[in-house]
Amino acid sequence: MEKKLFDSELKVMEILWQQGELPARQIVDILAGQIGWNKNTTYTVIKKCIEKEAVERREPGFFCKALVSRDEVQRSETEQLIDKMFGGSSELFFSAFLKDRGVSEEEAARLAKMIKEAK
Repeated sequence: MEKKLFDSELKVMEILWQQGELPARQIVDILAGQIGWNKNTTYTVIKKCIEKEAVERREPGFFCKALVSRDEVQRSETEQLIDKMFGGSSELFFSAFLKDRGVSEEEAARLAKMIKEAK
């Protein structure tokens, strides 16, 4: 995924990832109940997602379908964070993360296994 999705756009995406293809009016209802967005706000955010090619609009009924997966967005966001804040260094990212947070023995074993499998 090339274009960054903002927090508001991720709210729309989260609904589509959880529930699959939906008419825009149903997304409006869900976001009105969850966070109090009005119809215009929701349609504006959906339009931005469409412009970024994260969502496809189909007629009739203004059906919305996610064109990118949660994994793709997570991967893209993580890469952007590592590039921006850690000069592209995964090692510096992990070092900063572990320094403040620490890990249990079980987490350390799982992380070591993931690193070994990623080689």
